[in-house]
Amino acid sequence: MRQSPANRILILLKTDGPQLAAAVGDVLGISSEAARQQLTKMAEEGLVEPVAEAAAGRGRPRQFWHLTAAGNRQFPDGHADLTATLLATMVSQLGQGAVDTVISARETETLRRYRSEIDLSADLPSRVANLAAIRTREGYMADHWQDKDGSLVLVENHCPICAAASACAGFCRSELETFRMVLGADVEREEHILLGARRCAYRIRDAA
Repeated sequence: MRQSPANRILILLKTDGPQLAAAVGDVLGISSEAARQQLTKMAEEGLVEPVAEAAAGRGRPRQFWHLTAAGNRQFPDGHADLTATLLATMVSQLGQGAVDTVISARETETLRRYRSEIDLSADLPSRVANLAAIRTREGYMADHWQDKDGSLVLVENHCPICAAASACAGFCRSELETFRMVLGADVEREEHILLGARRCAYRIRDAA
């Protein structure tokens, strides 16, 4: 199904971060002015906002377009409000141990599912590519590549369980450990949405 220009812009800003109007126009195959008009309309709807950033040297500040909180809410949130409320209630009524039990059970089930699809005998780039495909299917908008030093990078441009992770950091710790086990590799988180980053990013290397 063909996506509207507004949806394509939302996805572009979500996956690639803030953009100049000219860059948006290049992606959509329209002029910079037409892109700016579309962005202005989206800004009136509260989905994006322009932020002036100083250019290198003495040039005029350039205007980059960012997603607003409302723009981010256009992507799946995994029933954020309900999730956060349920977790808070569980902690107050049953204690932190109950939440830890839920996290552990989720980790076990997730690991089982991932291992059924990821072949540990395959090379590491193939395993990472497979994991990225699974995570994208689950709503994380994942991407991956290999850097010049040979290490691999997995990025997740969206977190559909962000509300749960915000309420209980154990979900983030659990997911990191799941990645390590299912990939059979050293995995370190370098960017974290909960710490204010635009995305979560992981550096992956063969286990020592």
